[in-house]
Amino acid sequence: MAESDTTGFVEFLVPGDPEQNTGGYRYVRQLVSALNEEAIKARVGGLPGQFPRPDRLARDSMDQELACMSEGTTVVLDGLAMSGLPDILEKHAPRLNLIALIHHPLADETGISETDRQWFFESEKQALRFVRGVITTSQYTAARLADYDVPAEACRVAEPGVTRAFVSQARSQQSETRRLHILCVAHLSPRKAQHQLVAALESLKDLPWQCTLAGSDCRDPGYSQKVRRSISRAGLEDRIKLVGEVDEAGLADLYRTADFFVLPSLYEGYGMVIDEALAEGLPIISSDGGALAKTSARPGVVQYCAGDARALESRIKSWLEHPGRLAHAVRLATKEARRVRSWGDTARDVNEALRNFTGSPCDLHQPSEFASEWLAAREGPDHRARARRLNEQLNQWLVERYDAQLPVNRCPMLIVDMGAGRGSNARYLVPVLQVPQTWLALDQDAVLLREARLGVARLDVPFETCAVQLTTGNMEQLLPPEIALITASALIDLVSEPWLSALSQAAVRRRSAMLIALSYAGQFEVSPGHSDDDLVQDLVNQHQHGDKGTGAALGPDAPGVLKKLLTAEGYRVELAESPWILSEGDQVLARMLMRGWVDAAIEQSPGNRHQLTRWLDTRSRQLLAGQLTIMVRHLDLLALPPGALP
Repeated sequence: MAESDTTGFVEFLVPGDPEQNTGGYRYVRQLVSALNEEAIKARVGGLPGQFPRPDRLARDSMDQELACMSEGTTVVLDGLAMSGLPDILEKHAPRLNLIALIHHPLADETGISETDRQWFFESEKQALRFVRGVITTSQYTAARLADYDVPAEACRVAEPGVTRAFVSQARSQQSETRRLHILCVAHLSPRKAQHQLVAALESLKDLPWQCTLAGSDCRDPGYSQKVRRSISRAGLEDRIKLVGEVDEAGLADLYRTADFFVLPSLYEGYGMVIDEALAEGLPIISSDGGALAKTSARPGVVQYCAGDARALESRIKSWLEHPGRLAHAVRLATKEARRVRSWGDTARDVNEALRNFTGSPCDLHQPSEFASEWLAAREGPDHRARARRLNEQLNQWLVERYDAQLPVNRCPMLIVDMGAGRGSNARYLVPVLQVPQTWLALDQDAVLLREARLGVARLDVPFETCAVQLTTGNMEQLLPPEIALITASALIDLVSEPWLSALSQAAVRRRSAMLIALSYAGQFEVSPGHSDDDLVQDLVNQHQHGDKGTGAALGPDAPGVLKKLLTAEGYRVELAESPWILSEGDQVLARMLMRGWVDAAIEQSPGNRHQLTRWLDTRSRQLLAGQLTIMVRHLDLLALPPGALP
């Protein structure tokens, strides 16, 4: 690889062919693809040679590959590739940003000798000294690395995602004549313990089932032959099919045609197939080996103690003999499918880890206008201020629209939250709205969106995020074609008239309702009064019209402009007051707010710096003494499209 080719890329290195179809290799491929979709240039390369206990070819290939990379390149090294080569990592660590990607420690592998286990432990522990940070695929593995002297602050978790969308159609139910299809996806190895699944099924010959074992049979030929012999001795050749390694399309077909999934693994560093099966609404029987104790502790998954073949047999028998129990598990898995992470989530976690470890410019987008602390401080006052009368009107419109759908086509209302930040708008609206909902949150700051996902998770609604900077040029392409409601909070006073016009046209084309909350209306009152209050307000309002990234901002004019745009298209538009009333209990927000006002005012009129600073000093003392009340005028806007409901 030429040195010039590496410039600007995050390089991933794995042992052997990157196209291998195990969970670890799929993780890297999907992650690299998701990073590129998030505007971070990344690629994966394979290293020839024998790993993880490297031969001469493996050592030379790692050494040469790292030597060809430009100084300062960020290199993410798969644990299988790097853990046996601490001396080579030490050689290149001073000039490269080396990051370890650990699925699980090599010494935790089953079926290895005690001598090999000790060698892997010492070598991996030494190798981890020469990386800037460690990315693991599970919290379980992150905790395990404490034994390798990896401090907690040097470790970040990026759990896998899935690519397949949630499958909403119900799975076929068990009948007296149909054999249920059991699926197990894992390369054949002692750690995956397919022999225990064969033993369990041998005891269930009289029940109606068919089983598919999908996964490479070349990694451990001796074990693969053992599994085949077990199937043959049990007389199950016509009922247990070994299909080998299958491609993505073939794997998707297997998931869709299965009735339930079994993972008998003795140990996993995460267990990606759990998420993949759940994403298809597929119920699962799983061991609790390693990270599976947490990964598979979810609705729709039945656990058993790893290695206990009798318990595995009992779990399978229960579902085969009791259709109601299996149907209940299907319902739980179908619901859980909505919560499965996407690869975009994983990419954002990895990007955050890279920024933390290397300080390199891997940002997905420019930072958000407002820090997380500001958004957290204003959430309570925001929620108190909302115009509840508009909520009632919106609820009536959404319920009518939902009920107007044919039952066979009825689906949750798609709500798009623009400038979502930490998710405050969703946390307010989800319990308020009285229809089934699914959310898409858009913001230019991926870190804030991660906070939003965590904050909204407890509300039990599908909540997807997308880190994107919407412009007048890309808005039509990036917004989904069918949206019931476009909503935003504290946003439109920051945008230009062309941007707001593009948003209104996008809503009109989709016949979407709009609920735009907490737009600054150009007035605030601080009590008791001060002779410089008017000066501060005038300068703040001038600053509001500055360019915030989309051209000259509309500032306090925004609600009126949007009302005019939508009224011209036949929308019914109503404005309602939603003022902040800040008092002694809101001191954190009040302090941040007044500091922001003065910073903006000084930027607008530097000659008034001393006067404005004195105003802030006076107000800060009054705030601390509990003598200050602040009212900030906001407007909420509700716009409902014209015409008959669909």
